[in-house]
Amino acid sequence: MNIFRLAGDVSHLVAILILLMKIWSSKSCAGISGKSQVLFALVFTTRYLDLFTVYISAYNTIMKVVFLALSYATVYLIYMRFKNSYNSENDTFRVEFLLVPVIGLSFLENYAFTPLEILWTFSIFLESVAIMPQLFMITKTGEAESITTHYLFFLGLYRALYIANWVWRYHTEGFFDQIAVVSGVVQTIFYCDFFYLYVTRVIRGKGKMSLPMPV
Repeated sequence: MNIFRLAGDVSHLVAILILLMKIWSSKSCAGISGKSQVLFALVFTTRYLDLFTVYISAYNTIMKVVFLALSYATVYLIYMRFKNSYNSENDTFRVEFLLVPVIGLSFLENYAFTPLEILWTFSIFLESVAIMPQLFMITKTGEAESITTHYLFFLGLYRALYIANWVWRYHTEGFFDQIAVVSGVVQTIFYCDFFYLYVTRVIRGKGKMSLPMPV
């Protein structure tokens, strides 16, 4: 494992922990898209179906369990524990517009036409767009709390570090996973505008990130 992969995993973990701590400490999930969190839980579920059949390393197994547990804990807090604070009226992105093409692509583009491989491919494609309900929610409300933007920043950083990981692996091992790389690049592109707003508005001291108003 190279430093980019490790740093990417740590960034991913930090993002999820930031979100959980925000919900738990404030006893509120206001401003958080439950739909995005359900999609991420679906990503981990379909990706880690090999948890009990394929052993790679203790690190790999532990991280799989941690991501599964944290993703379902987040969904539980949003839809059960603190459901009264969930802004369902603003979380209106039509997830079927993501799921239908992702399912279709998973059957068309995969490395082996087997259930586990198709589901793994589905998880890769779905992860690249799972954040869209959250970004749509921010666009709809016009602003996001700084803690939510920190969560999004570390998610975007995780994807950017994984791109560096793939470049490193291609350079040192000749390894290239076309499905993962293309999906990762697409996902990182979604964060580009957010990164700019994060640096110019959040890091420079504003408590919330407000979107620019149309002229």
